[in-house]
Amino acid sequence: MASKPHAPLMKKHSQTDLISRLKTRKILGVGGEDDDGEVHRSKISQMLGNEIKFAVREPMGLRVWILISAIVFTTMALMALVFPNQLYEVVFDKELSVTSVSIRLYGGALLSISLIMWNGVYTAEKIVIQWTLLTEACYFAVQFLVTSVTLVELGFVSNAAVLLLLSRLLFLSVSLSYYYHLGRRPKKI
Repeated sequence: MASKPHAPLMKKHSQTDLISRLKTRKILGVGGEDDDGEVHRSKISQMLGNEIKFAVREPMGLRVWILISAIVFTTMALMALVFPNQLYEVVFDKELSVTSVSIRLYGGALLSISLIMWNGVYTAEKIVIQWTLLTEACYFAVQFLVTSVTLVELGFVSNAAVLLLLSRLLFLSVSLSYYYHLGRRPKKI
């Protein structure tokens, strides 16, 4: 028996054949809608999920607030490190009778918190921003309590101290408000 010569094989260009591409994408499971109504362009995006889900919907003014906080924390830290006696006198209307080491240590702690704040300004991750806001809120709550107890122990209240306490409460409420709004789940549209 003589075998017949086969016709030469023709290579099919599937990228130009739309029906073939559609069948291939259907077999791979891409291009169609999933349960959430999202259309995935590739199997990788289908496996990893859509990054739009993880995008942070920031409350208005959040970045400005974190920037202002970072500037204030840095300024206060530098003042406590360089001019500890003057910082104490402004708040408590008394001269510092003990060594200024404690206020300089306070300045070092503030400088550490300011580094966290500067990191919060530039990050895009929701959890980092939340921890930044929570750190700030904890600082203001502790600062309010410590200042209040110190004023009660001293037995007098100056205008600067009252202004400081009110500013601590304001900063605490703004930080907690942003923390709360950032932590809420966005409504599905």
